Amino acid sequence: MSAAAGEATPRPFPWEAVIHAGFCLLRLSSETFWRLTPREFFAMTGGNAVPCGPDRQAMEAMMRRFPDR
Repeated sequence: MSAAAGEATPRPFPWEAVIHAGFCLLRLSSETFWRLTPREFFAMTGGNAVPCGPDRQAMEAMMRRFPDR
């Protein structure tokens, strides 16, 4: 019935990518990897990354406000 209603089937969990990130990129031990919560793993892989600097519009506003002398 859900297929008739147009609902998409859920994608399988990307275990290969998660295991690769945990063991190969982050170099976690098995114990550390399996103890992580999904939220911790998300944060460790850049999921909570904040922009590292002002965008172009903010930079131009600062340059107008504080011009070089």
